[in-house]
Amino acid sequence: MDLSLLLRRWWLLPLVLVVTAGSIGTNLGQPLPIALGILSALTLFVVERAPGAVVVNGLVAGSYFAAGGDNGPVFFTIPVAALLASLAYDVRRVVLSVAASGVLVWAGLLLRGLRESEVDISFWQSFGVGALIAAAVAVGISARTRRAAQADRQQRAVSEERLRMAQDLHDGVGHGLAVIAMQAGAALHVLDRDPARARASLEAIRATSKESLEALRSQLAVMSTGAPRRPGAGLADLPALFDRVRATGLRLDAAEVTPLVHEVAPAVGEVAYFVAQEALTNVLRHSGATAAVVEWERRDDRLVLTVRDDGRGGAVQDEGMGISGMRSRVERVGGWLRVGPAAAGGFEVVAELPA
Repeated sequence: MDLSLLLRRWWLLPLVLVVTAGSIGTNLGQPLPIALGILSALTLFVVERAPGAVVVNGLVAGSYFAAGGDNGPVFFTIPVAALLASLAYDVRRVVLSVAASGVLVWAGLLLRGLRESEVDISFWQSFGVGALIAAAVAVGISARTRRAAQADRQQRAVSEERLRMAQDLHDGVGHGLAVIAMQAGAALHVLDRDPARARASLEAIRATSKESLEALRSQLAVMSTGAPRRPGAGLADLPALFDRVRATGLRLDAAEVTPLVHEVAPAVGEVAYFVAQEALTNVLRHSGATAAVVEWERRDDRLVLTVRDDGRGGAVQDEGMGISGMRSRVERVGGWLRVGPAAAGGFEVVAELPA
């Protein structure tokens, strides 16, 4: 006997004892019905290993009644077998087995009723057994459906958490690498004729790579140990972001954001920072722009963030992880996002967020 099965279905042991005692007590001097009653209870331990055991249980219980066994707790084994089968298997796999079990029990009760001239009683007993089997299957299906729904919710939560971690890595490390690449290109371009500027670019590379490594270590710690996620950057961190972008040589005109720091919820500020970071990273990596603008506008209880560049522009063919990540985060806090070519040329990202 599988020990794990006994631990999980411990309540089968007292049921076997009850059926055994009941079979002996109601069939004194009749060894065959007693043996069949005990065997009917023992078949419950293999139902979750083989759905055909439900049919065996019905056959043994039906034989119990056909052999003249008296009414007793052996009736309990029939709906319990149906319940265990419906908990362990898809209903399509057990419906025929459960139906066959019911027919076998009905046949045994009918034979006993014919022999003892109690057909009416046997009919109502068969009806009652059928109702119990149907109820047991309904309970089993309901419990199985709830378990499946819970497992689906858990799996979805795991997938969403993995996606969020991937987005966090993309945000921090992707932005850092884009800035490093731009700075390295600028340093190589002026290395011989302007050593001071090349040195400044190298220092910016050192600072940016350090921040990116810290972000990477933090995310890896979360993935490997389940450590709490570090607080996300917010509006107060935008000036440092703008300085890093300007250090690449891109002309960036950014509106003053300090007055908004205490007027916007931290969760919204984190999303705003992420949108600005991702939009500027895309400007550095893809647009070929020489200048960009970051604007803020208050519209009643909404905050509108616009990032616009003078680059190549063009329609979005594939949102990829960057734009889709922006969209999902913005919508998560109750806002909306629009990306595409700007009216005056270049590319534009517009995010409307609750203020």
